[in-house]
Amino acid sequence: MNKLIALTSSLFLLLAIYACTPKEEDTPRETTSDTYPKVSYERPNILWLVTEDMSPYLAAYGDSTVYEYTPNLNRLVREGITFTRSFSPSGVCAPSRFAIATGMYPSSMGAHNMRTQGRSYFDELGIISYDVVTPPEVKMMSQIMRENGYYTTNNAKQDYQFKATVTAWDQNGRHAHYKNRAEGQPFFAIFNHEITHESQIWKKADDSLYIPEDLEVPIPPYLPSTDSAVQDIRRMYSNIVEMDGLIGEKLKELEEAGLMDNTIIFWYADHGGPLPRQKRLLYDSGMRLPLIVRLPDGMRAGTYDERLVSFIDYAPTVFSLAGIKPPDYLQGQAFLGEYTEPERDYVHGAADRFDGFYDMVRAVRDKRFKYLKNFDLSKPYYMPVAYRTQQPIMRELLRLKEAGELNEIQMQWFSEKEPEQLFDTKNDPHELYNLANEPAYEEKLKELRQECERWMKAIDDKGHIPEPELISMFWPDWQEPGFTKPVTAAPEYSITDGKLSVSCSTEGHSIGYQIIELDGELEETWQIYQEPIDLPDGKEVYLITDRIGYAASEPVKVAVQ
Repeated sequence: MNKLIALTSSLFLLLAIYACTPKEEDTPRETTSDTYPKVSYERPNILWLVTEDMSPYLAAYGDSTVYEYTPNLNRLVREGITFTRSFSPSGVCAPSRFAIATGMYPSSMGAHNMRTQGRSYFDELGIISYDVVTPPEVKMMSQIMRENGYYTTNNAKQDYQFKATVTAWDQNGRHAHYKNRAEGQPFFAIFNHEITHESQIWKKADDSLYIPEDLEVPIPPYLPSTDSAVQDIRRMYSNIVEMDGLIGEKLKELEEAGLMDNTIIFWYADHGGPLPRQKRLLYDSGMRLPLIVRLPDGMRAGTYDERLVSFIDYAPTVFSLAGIKPPDYLQGQAFLGEYTEPERDYVHGAADRFDGFYDMVRAVRDKRFKYLKNFDLSKPYYMPVAYRTQQPIMRELLRLKEAGELNEIQMQWFSEKEPEQLFDTKNDPHELYNLANEPAYEEKLKELRQECERWMKAIDDKGHIPEPELISMFWPDWQEPGFTKPVTAAPEYSITDGKLSVSCSTEGHSIGYQIIELDGELEETWQIYQEPIDLPDGKEVYLITDRIGYAASEPVKVAVQ
């Protein structure tokens, strides 16, 4: 125990050396659970500004390294609510984006393996490119917003573990923008910024920096401090600064359109940071992310919110802010708006296949402690994912390992797994000192172990199911010769008293329609059919059906007698 105390004291010294104090005027004020009003707005616009692969490297979270170079993020901190405990249920993008898009845990739905769309290693794994097929009641959150009158756009990252249905968005792609909506129509819009993505560490290696070339940057104790490693960390911070400029453009665009007073802004990252021992892992460096929400009336501006928040909570929260009752099937809970629910006690995470390598780890975190359950002890913590070895800092880490020049902390990632890990994230924010075998933490270990078991059972965790069997659950005939992705049944319709009624025999379907000029061309956007349609004079009506995990039907032209 004395060794643990000494190591923890050393860690505090390291933190004191590189942690800067944020400017007082940009330090959010702490709030308590008594000051979480159920704010309600009249059909507000909701704008999501998303960045990729970023841990909370901001002054509001204790890291002032690039404070003076991020005026737009600093502004959001001053004008918004800084959520200090926001987490992804995965340390990587595709399962995380599934959770955001559906409000469901990836491991509950079979979406936990990193990327289900075709990759070169799929033949070796004995699988095919596949789409997760969700239960019939599950819809993309953007479709639910559309059904409630919102104009929804995504520009442009998708990667949901399935192909978006044709009814999911009004616009989806590089040209998608809320400005294309009807006059007075509220919008839900997403803009994704890839500049902070892991790949931009090496792809921009020869570009000029947006920060001083010799800027001192903090080096996490699990990474080397050689020149090439430090340069990659500088590049990471430079990319954050470059991203800040892109955020500024979106805020300016909103202001010039006169929309700031009726738009709720979310700025967040899709999971933790891009460096080794961050992305793809369930330490806080992989799961914990920055989240700032700016409310248009200045409510709670410049405050901290220390509640635990998960990506599965984002969909119900957006519905709640828009005055839409969240569907009962959602596994998340609203943390703002009319349907705000009581504070959660835990957040949960899962790590499974990454590229061609299988593993299974589950995580539970409360406000202070993190529990990790490692199911496959035959493998080390480190998985040799080729993609990240394109980073010079990763290659440097591997070189130093082979040379025997890594210290004890840096070697932890390459060591054999322990069945359980328990970390005190307050005193050990880098999660370096496992407390699972310390008698003083026996009760906390038992509590979080039981919560992990309860959660996995409650959500019907599918991590133990081999991936070929998982695909068979979605597409039973996938191994048959000539198999093709299942197609949603064609729309069936009837016309009574000039009204068009449409149905479909595929469970979980959605129906889209277009009304176009005679002999006109179909557009990309399909309106959502919710009730019988008045047949227009001098125009044609086309119908289409789709569901998550299926291919859309062929468009059907309505035959008017």
